[in-house]
Amino acid sequence: MAIQELDVTRDRCPITFVKTRIALDKLLPGDVLRVRVSGDGPARNIPRSAAELGFAVRPVIPAGDDTYIIEIER
Repeated sequence: MAIQELDVTRDRCPITFVKTRIALDKLLPGDVLRVRVSGDGPARNIPRSAAELGFAVRPVIPAGDDTYIIEIER
């Protein structure tokens, strides 16, 4: 299992999920993508969209300063 990191805190929807989706498509089965986002919108929307695509989404972790960590497993 490998963990990949992606920081989209400077991006806004829908670019946050576009970048997340590109990174998810590069993962091997069992790999995890750890996404750092800014704001409540991406913290809700990215996990929901990833789950709808069949990825396993772990609970969102508040990281302070209105940022969140989202871990998504392929």
